[in-house]
Amino acid sequence: MSDGVFRHCSTCKKPLPYGGRYYKCSVSTCNRRPTALYFCSVPCWDAHVPDARHREAWAEEETAPTGPEPENEARVARKVVSPAASAAAASHRSDLPRDVLTVVSKVKAYVKASADMKTSDGVPDPLSDHLRTVLERAIVSARANERKTLLARDIEAALKNENAED
Repeated sequence: MSDGVFRHCSTCKKPLPYGGRYYKCSVSTCNRRPTALYFCSVPCWDAHVPDARHREAWAEEETAPTGPEPENEARVARKVVSPAASAAAASHRSDLPRDVLTVVSKVKAYVKASADMKTSDGVPDPLSDHLRTVLERAIVSARANERKTLLARDIEAALKNENAED
């Protein structure tokens, strides 16, 4: 945004100035980063409720930042941890469950169908360890993008030893 405008009201499109008061919806789905809703007043917030079909919601008063946040600073402010380092740290934690993370019968059936081979009873443990490593890398990716939901793109990025981009 420019010219001292933080955002525009999602209902009436009135500019919301930096450092000014605005309202946001109490429902988390209205505050997700790509489609976040901002309102200049409670009546504007109230106008979105019938379309949103919230069971229970209220307007929360917020104060806009005092100025534009440089894009590079926002990225630097995030805690950057390499996926490999995070996965290695998690693999040494004794408080995490060590259960088998795959359905062994499904793995054995796949190997049998794919290569007409039998599968040793020792296969599920290292397979689960590999899956834990991939999941830990994916968790780092989701956290780097300030999400609390693990997405398929986090898994895909973890397999490439990268962080997913939102």
